[in-house]
Amino acid sequence: MTAPTTAQAGSVRSGWALDCPPDDYVLGGVRAITPDGILDGARVVVRGGRIAAVDTGRGAVDVDGGGAYCLPGLVDVHSDGLEKERMPRPGAELPWEFAVMSFEGKLRAAGITTVFHGASFSDRETATTGRSVHAALELCEAVENWSERPETVRLVDHRILHRLDVRSRSGLDALEGHMTARIDAGVFTSRTPAVISHEDHTPGIGQYADRAFYERYVAGLRGISAEQAREVVDEVARTREGNIGIRDEAMDWLAQHSGTGIARVFGHDPESAVEIADLARRGGGVAEFPTTLEAAREARARGMSVVMGGPNVLRGGSHSGNVSAGELAAEGLVTALASDYLPSSLLGAVFTLARSEVLPLHRAVSLVTAGAAEAVGLHDRGALAEGQRADLVLVSPRHDSPVVRAVLRAADTR
Repeated sequence: MTAPTTAQAGSVRSGWALDCPPDDYVLGGVRAITPDGILDGARVVVRGGRIAAVDTGRGAVDVDGGGAYCLPGLVDVHSDGLEKERMPRPGAELPWEFAVMSFEGKLRAAGITTVFHGASFSDRETATTGRSVHAALELCEAVENWSERPETVRLVDHRILHRLDVRSRSGLDALEGHMTARIDAGVFTSRTPAVISHEDHTPGIGQYADRAFYERYVAGLRGISAEQAREVVDEVARTREGNIGIRDEAMDWLAQHSGTGIARVFGHDPESAVEIADLARRGGGVAEFPTTLEAAREARARGMSVVMGGPNVLRGGSHSGNVSAGELAAEGLVTALASDYLPSSLLGAVFTLARSEVLPLHRAVSLVTAGAAEAVGLHDRGALAEGQRADLVLVSPRHDSPVVRAVLRAADTR
């Protein structure tokens, strides 16, 4: 790519790098993936850090895209990758700031410019993930501190997906305290609501509806016999059944905040139309990783966003035996994809859906851009359209797989 001259770059900077573009420039020679299709030989005109035009004009350009696809910056609404970056092996904990910086590089390489890191407010601590209420609060603090650093142009917009285990007393208490402090500080408002995904990983329901699968998972994770794993799962089920009262309290609390607009609520792993109806009654607007076709259909019938996992698409099915994301996409039931635990899965899933003719490329791209942005209530990004943030990603296929060539992200204004 050819960098612009000082005159072309304008008065913003005397020169610029791809990770720090000026407010005004023109990107040319790209295959622009717009909401309506693919525009070959296109220019993307950026003014004031916003997209001013996407056209096939022959005016001067500042950067030659070399025929690459140009996509909006990807929006990842559910990423558990940071906790894995922080503890790449059981017990091998790294400093939070280093983990955020290191993981940011993986996000950029995947074309992700906005990410919602999963912070698990749960007391079900595991040796492999290090999840705990304390770790969730540390993750939130680390992301907030990183986001408040004084750089003019940030490489990635880091945000939080608050994952509430609805049967965890300590998780609910900690999230209530976290929310109250940030509401008082003006961080969470009806214009900038918190994003909360409520989940219930009790054996026999939701993601672990198949108890036999969960028992095999526990046996493999802990290196124990099938009989021992069955006893462990029995005890987990008994303990969580005793916490049903906490679940009711948590759901009422979520409904209260959803009703005031302070929280945007996701229902995690819904498995039936009844669960979707209950989610709607409590003000939830997003079905996250529905486990059955019935749940996905009911969510779309009610106008909800439906988020599925990129790895599910790449693998051709759910790792836990639930409904296939590809099948749901073929029925037009998926509105967004999330990376879950693998950032590179987003673009991989997009091109897989297009290559297998499940969706045309521009519609597949919308699942990780406009559709994802809509799920979390971000209306200023996700499309190559006038007025949108100029978060741009250049991608070229290689061996039938997408490779990110460059990321140009606009300066933050929030």
